[in-house]
Amino acid sequence: MEQRAIITLTSDFGYKDPFAGIMKGVILSINPLATVVDITHGIRPQNVLEAAFAIETGFKSFPNKTIHIVVVDPGVGSNRRPILVATDYHYFIGPDNGVFSRIYSSSESFSVINITAEHYFLPQRSSTFHGRDIFAPVAAWLSKGISISKFGDPIYKYTELSIPVPVKPSPKVVEGEVIYIDHFGNATTNITAQMIDELGANNQNSNLKVLLKNRMAPLKKYYSETGDKELYSLINSFGYLEFFVNSAHASSVFDIKVGEKVAVMGA
Repeated sequence: MEQRAIITLTSDFGYKDPFAGIMKGVILSINPLATVVDITHGIRPQNVLEAAFAIETGFKSFPNKTIHIVVVDPGVGSNRRPILVATDYHYFIGPDNGVFSRIYSSSESFSVINITAEHYFLPQRSSTFHGRDIFAPVAAWLSKGISISKFGDPIYKYTELSIPVPVKPSPKVVEGEVIYIDHFGNATTNITAQMIDELGANNQNSNLKVLLKNRMAPLKKYYSETGDKELYSLINSFGYLEFFVNSAHASSVFDIKVGEKVAVMGA
């Protein structure tokens, strides 16, 4: 791997505290040629499922062989393992708490390494900041060309979260749920554009019914296609069905929460 590797950071650290900046300092102290990019530090505290969605949608925009660090780690300091996940095209470093569950399910092949080679950690380690003491230095050494086999041994049992999966109770109905609410209050579901296409409907089909909390949310192409403050839906930039209110916070206006059930019915 070239020393000009890209390393991304995803965490629940927020933007007030110095934690993310400290991790960048550790990385650049080991590999000054690395390019460090923030995906987000706005994950809700300890929300591993939200982080899993963020890294699944975020990593795809980066070049092959990018190294992705994810630090949403409620079990920091416990016996949960630090891991390195190597897919055919990217690397992921973080805690073995299920945060990479969507990477496992969407990758054709991958290997998981239990990181045990402590000489790649910082010499002085705390029990509360493994992002600085373990994940950042391991990513930096990996970016300098150290083989993944040097960091530890492969494991074949690792933590996987229960990821909500849409179901089709009939050929013309798909049922799913809200899995993510963004900064604008838009509610992303786990129902994909392909699933909607399979219902035999499209954005122009007035017979398509999209339901959230027993409320109709007509399918639109883009946000400003509507001029009122009612609930609507569209296919977002990640290819998922999303609920929105034009120029308003849909989650607040309609009290939408992660886990809300959704149904789409074709003609």
